[in-house]
Amino acid sequence: MHKNGQFDLPDVNRLSHLPQAPTDPTQPIRANSRLERVLRSGRFAVTAELNAPDSADPEDVYKNALVLAEVCDAINATDGSGANCHMSSLACCALLTRAGYEPVLQISCRDRNRIAIQGDILGAAALGIKNVMCLTGDDVTAGDQPEAKRVFDFDCMHLLHTARIMRDRGVFLSGRAITTKPRLFLGAAANPFVPPFDWRPQRLAKKIEAGADFIQTQYCFDMPRLHQYMQRVRDLGLHEKVFILVGVGPLRSEKVAEFMRTKVPGVWIPDPVVERLAQTPQKQKAEVGKQICIELIQQIRQIEGVHGVHIMAYRQEKTVAEIVQRAGLLPRARVRAETRAPIPSALVES
Repeated sequence: MHKNGQFDLPDVNRLSHLPQAPTDPTQPIRANSRLERVLRSGRFAVTAELNAPDSADPEDVYKNALVLAEVCDAINATDGSGANCHMSSLACCALLTRAGYEPVLQISCRDRNRIAIQGDILGAAALGIKNVMCLTGDDVTAGDQPEAKRVFDFDCMHLLHTARIMRDRGVFLSGRAITTKPRLFLGAAANPFVPPFDWRPQRLAKKIEAGADFIQTQYCFDMPRLHQYMQRVRDLGLHEKVFILVGVGPLRSEKVAEFMRTKVPGVWIPDPVVERLAQTPQKQKAEVGKQICIELIQQIRQIEGVHGVHIMAYRQEKTVAEIVQRAGLLPRARVRAETRAPIPSALVES
């Protein structure tokens, strides 16, 4: 801390000096969110992404969330994913919370400085949002407005550290006191499937030290690589310090798979997966893509140290529900967040 009471941001390569936030399931809960309770109970968790609509109509959020809420423990609201503009994650999460669902707020460092981010964290907590996913964010060149100005005042490590300071110490980075501390269950992303592979578990350790309580990984299509990663994670004892949810998703065709592995940063899809889709008759490709996802989930459930799956299927909410059912992940525990306002009419009518 500076003499004037301000906190230094941590060097991302030297975070071991920070007091580690307890994430062991036997430790006191952080935010009492449904997601946290499910994970700490030892149940295999299921989360999914709600792709924010290009709309100002809340019904466009509710109708998609309704499908996911029946099969998931929590719903991620994306924050300008792919560096494209959609309804904000904070607004989506506020709507989900109002309807009694369990949201995960994604915060990307791409678009906000530290002042705005700390304000959003407090605002989210005031709205009843308890799960926060800390992301660096895709570069603007990945989106449809590449002329946009980058911010990146933080990266995910600094964001995690800041959120933890606010939660655990009750202060802003300036050192100024927060009247009521936010109660947060903090998440981060991991990608075991891109080099340098040996460094990935070390990167995970740094995120845990910075404050991560749970992890959601990039898409997994390479089980041997996941097994190698998790072996190293267990060797380091990291699986006892953080909850790991492995990312999965259905592929509708080999063309989609080829696009994802060549155009989407960080996605690795092995040749045998693409070839299996290519050899499938056209009318059966989507079904085979779902079957591949189901097979992966069933294998992932057997891996020691994995606590759940995170399903990503762009604007395919009904497909997510089908995958969860066919993978044997139902019924989900009926533990709903407290409803802070009447459920919107669209949900009641459904």
